[in-house]
Amino acid sequence: QVQLVESGGGLVQPGGSLTLSCAASGSVFSIGVMGWYRQAPGKQRELVATITRSSSSNYADFVKGRFTISRDNAKNTVSLRMNSLKPDDTAVYYCNAAERIDPKFDYWGQGTQVTVSS
Repeated sequence: QVQLVESGGGLVQPGGSLTLSCAASGSVFSIGVMGWYRQAPGKQRELVATITRSSSSNYADFVKGRFTISRDNAKNTVSLRMNSLKPDDTAVYYCNAAERIDPKFDYWGQGTQVTVSS
């Protein structure tokens, strides 16, 4: 079993920056790809970014050039640096981790609220 805990959410002005962090614990040796998802009020949960153990990353089109995902395998953490934030980025952001052997089995954090507003 893997437990994920997000932190770093909060209120930020449009154009501002925020860094989210996710700490994994438990059977961390089983973790493969990790990622960030978000869910805004009234919308479906959507993929934001993913990153492999070798730090190969992929991003959703709506965050390319603004967000950066990174991970530290030794510390069992993954981060999301968010720059040039827009009101549309307002959502609950969730950390996700998939098992290395069978990626269809994954784990979720509780989420952290990000609000972009003046």
